[in-house]
Amino acid sequence: MAIFRLNHAVLYVRDVAASVAFYRDVLGFGYTETGDAIPGAAFLRAPGSTNDHDLGLFQIGSQAGPSGAGRTTVGLYHLAWEVDTLGDLEDLAAALSEHGALVGASDHGTTKSLYGKDPDGLEFEIVWIIPADLLTDEDRTRTGIARLNLPAEIGKYGREARSGVGISRVG
Repeated sequence: MAIFRLNHAVLYVRDVAASVAFYRDVLGFGYTETGDAIPGAAFLRAPGSTNDHDLGLFQIGSQAGPSGAGRTTVGLYHLAWEVDTLGDLEDLAAALSEHGALVGASDHGTTKSLYGKDPDGLEFEIVWIIPADLLTDEDRTRTGIARLNLPAEIGKYGREARSGVGISRVG
C-alpha cells in the first residue's frame, strides 16, 4: 500500500464559527482561509504543518442532530493528533480542562493520550509517543489501558521530550 499518512480530515459541524474558535483557541490550529468559495466552510492548519490544511469544517446548521457513531450508527470514532513534546500535552490538558472539553486521559504503554470533545461532541485524541530509544520491554508488552499520570510521565521523560522519535518521525 502506498498510503503513508493522513493529509487532512473534514468534519460536518453545526456552527462553523464556533468550531473555528474551538480548534483555533483551544488546540492552536491556524485559520488558513474562509469559505468564500464554499459558504459555511473553513480550513485550518495544525501548528508546524506544511499542509494546505489539516482540518476542513463544513457547517450544516443548528438543526443537525448529534452523531450516533458508535452508539446507533457506524462512523468515525475519533481522530488522533500527535504533539511534539510532553510539555505540549500538558499545556493542552490544561486548555482542554479550562474549556470543559477534556473527557479522558489514558496511558496505553507506548503512548500517552488525552481525549477531548469539540463543540459538536465529536471526539478527538491528542497523543505523545515514547521515543524509540526510551521504550522499555514493559512499555512494549503492556496490555490494557491505565489512567494517565501526566506529572509522573513528565518526571520520567521531561517536558521537552520529543514525541515518537524513531517511531512516527525520523530519528
